[in-house]
Amino acid sequence: MGHSYEKSKKIALSTILILAAITIFEVLFALTGKGHMFGGKLMMPGYVIALVMIVLSLTKAYLIVYEFMHMKYEVPGLVRSVLLPTLLLIWAIIAFFYEGSDWQNRRDLILQKNNEKVQTRQLDQQSEQTGMVNELKKEETH
Repeated sequence: MGHSYEKSKKIALSTILILAAITIFEVLFALTGKGHMFGGKLMMPGYVIALVMIVLSLTKAYLIVYEFMHMKYEVPGLVRSVLLPTLLLIWAIIAFFYEGSDWQNRRDLILQKNNEKVQTRQLDQQSEQTGMVNELKKEETH
């Protein structure tokens, strides 16, 4: 369960170096993908950059939780009690983004409908009015 001080230092140092390497790769990948390096020859679509950045960030989060928060030494029940709410949080974020995009589409539709011009027609003065207006006029003349 416990390691010697020297072994713990070695594990922590290797984890820190892995995290540093992933961070350096993230920065270089983002700069290259956005066209800020190599004259813009290796530009990538935004969704590819986002997907790679998310995967690398989750990898770093896993390493931090696993090693520095000592999750690898905990009982499985505690690990699940920490990971389940995290997965629910990720699901909620995805659901909120989906719901938000649906609201955006509906808002644009409502704005489009509000900007439509409604055709109105003038009532012909010569035409007979029917209904309640005609009844009222008849009563006024009598």
